[in-house]
Amino acid sequence: MTRPSTPFLSTRRDLMRLGAGLGVAAALPGAAQAQSFAGQTIEFVIPFAEAGGSDVWARFMAPYLGKYLPGQPNVIVRNAPGGGSITGTNTFFQRARPDGLSFIGTSGSTQFPYLLGDPRVRYDYTKMIPTYVSPTGGVVYLPKSLGIENVSQIARLRDRELIYGSQGATSLDLVPMLAFRLLGLNVRHVFGMRGRGEGRLGLMRGEITIDYQTSSAYITQVMPMVQAGTAVPMFSWGVLDGQGNVQRDPSFPDLPHFVEAFEMVNGTKPSGVEFDAYLAFFASGFAGQKPAMLPNGTPANIVAAYKKAFADAVADPELQARKGDVLGEYKQAVGDDVDAVYRVATTIQPAAREWVRSFLATNHNVRF
Repeated sequence: MTRPSTPFLSTRRDLMRLGAGLGVAAALPGAAQAQSFAGQTIEFVIPFAEAGGSDVWARFMAPYLGKYLPGQPNVIVRNAPGGGSITGTNTFFQRARPDGLSFIGTSGSTQFPYLLGDPRVRYDYTKMIPTYVSPTGGVVYLPKSLGIENVSQIARLRDRELIYGSQGATSLDLVPMLAFRLLGLNVRHVFGMRGRGEGRLGLMRGEITIDYQTSSAYITQVMPMVQAGTAVPMFSWGVLDGQGNVQRDPSFPDLPHFVEAFEMVNGTKPSGVEFDAYLAFFASGFAGQKPAMLPNGTPANIVAAYKKAFADAVADPELQARKGDVLGEYKQAVGDDVDAVYRVATTIQPAAREWVRSFLATNHNVRF
């Protein structure tokens, strides 16, 4: 079998043109005439095991989606784990019917193999239809003992080896790996961490000297360290706006995002193939981490019904009151914002893809 080819976008103008085209498709005649799903059961496929982050997200969203889809169907979560989420996503892509009775939610750990050209991947994000994208965030921080007060001073550490506890070179920790390289830092990545919590504990013990935590963990576990004077925040990853541009993380509005941090350190805006690689994996792993998609060929009226239902679900007062650590303070990409964010999170330029594959093979013995 051959893996579906991955189209690439060469410029942000191409990105916006494709996003606009998708928006036109969703607005075709008949889009407002959504069929009723009354009495139906809809499967929300999650290619991960129960109790993980994606499963929690899906189970939180499912009842609100059912409330707002036409006919108020029962939306259930069906877990299809295996192959680090590749197996279940392959099966959905190859077998799901475009009738609106099943859709899939993936995560950054599903997008990364696709962007990297993993030969196990049989799914093609350009041939699925996005209806909703949920972001997350994170913050990079240092121990106070290094004497760095903010990211503008971080270049002072370029001659020193820093230690980072990593879950793997092709995991979500690829994002900090690329970010640290762009900042010119000499970082040794120690693999084998079973979660970001181990990195934080290692920093507290003095074994790790640079770390990041996702937003909820940073707020609950690292901010007390900052307040106690033992840790110093450097920058957040940031978020994407509805046009696909990097903006400050609303959970940490006083912290620069990575692009701002790069400018503060280097005095210029980031550009080039290495930054293109970083941007693709940052968007896929954080700013557009969890997309919900319908199968290719789903009629426009069903797509419109899903997009409206997700928008209404996100605006539901009860969901807003309960979103807590599941969605955080992040603006969910719904309606007109979906297509641009989705495309940035599932697209990589060919030169950037080849560069990151070569980088991983040369420096971390990753085989594709």
